Amino acid sequence: MEASRSPPADTTIRNPNPNPNPTSIAAVGPVWPTVDGPLGLSEEDAVSYARRFYKFGFALLPWLWAVNCFYFWPVLRHKRSFPQIRCYVLGSAIGFTAFTILLCSWVLTFAIGGESLFGTAWDKLVMYNLADKWGLTGWD
Repeated sequence: MEASRSPPADTTIRNPNPNPNPTSIAAVGPVWPTVDGPLGLSEEDAVSYARRFYKFGFALLPWLWAVNCFYFWPVLRHKRSFPQIRCYVLGSAIGFTAFTILLCSWVLTFAIGGESLFGTAWDKLVMYNLADKWGLTGWD
């Protein structure tokens, strides 16, 4: 019976990472500023593109703010990475959020309120009455 007993199992937890340094570069932040990784832009080009997307978003192109947030997602996700790019990406995120809230509130106001909210001015505000007003509904 003594011979059938197996020795106790080794219960130590081994680190699969061969790097003994716990504060590796992956723990600090991303290495690349874009979602493309090594195929993406250099840091200097990334600053230029992030600035352009941010500024063109103010030219009534707020979807560029969404593209900026998506493309530079690693910068937005990690707080201490790429501070030159982060201010533009964070501004784009705030701008796109504000734009989305304004657009949704405007759409819901017209969709839910409608004629009961605007009264007689409703006929002047809606676009589907323009065809009737200008006589464009018939194919005479």
